[in-house]
Amino acid sequence: MNTRPPRAESFIAPAHVPWLVAGLGLSALCVAWLAQYGFGLAPCELCLWQRYAHWAAIAGGIGAIALARHTRRSGLALGLAALACLAGAAISLFHVGVEQNWWEGTGACVGAGIGGLSGAELEAAIMNAPVTRCDEVAFEMFGISMAGYNGLFSLALALFAAWGAKQLLAGRKR
Repeated sequence: MNTRPPRAESFIAPAHVPWLVAGLGLSALCVAWLAQYGFGLAPCELCLWQRYAHWAAIAGGIGAIALARHTRRSGLALGLAALACLAGAAISLFHVGVEQNWWEGTGACVGAGIGGLSGAELEAAIMNAPVTRCDEVAFEMFGISMAGYNGLFSLALALFAAWGAKQLLAGRKR
């Protein structure tokens, strides 16, 4: 009697991974937009950076789909999507550190000094300042911020995309 759990290969064909990576990346953006426009949670600068990583992962997934006839090239595109997800996870980890005051955020997060600015420059700085500070948690559930959840999601998606890329680079489609 085999008591080992079924492996991922029995559930998901490597050729389907690019579709899932692109779709899951888009769903992450939809959740962010729902939080922003549906619940009024304005994104900070680091939140926007995390979205760029999802856009890059979507592009990598779509690139892998477009190159589906060329299995290895499709694997390379999916590998780029995995790297984008990994970058998104790193940005999220940085954001969590800023929220927890483990380290300082970027200049766009905490604001730059205003010394030596003219009246017009000061007004422009105020008008272009981010609405939300990066070191303030806008939403938290079970003690984990949205940045924390995004980091976990991005890391899982990076591992999944890397697995798919490895399978495609090895020439496996099914």
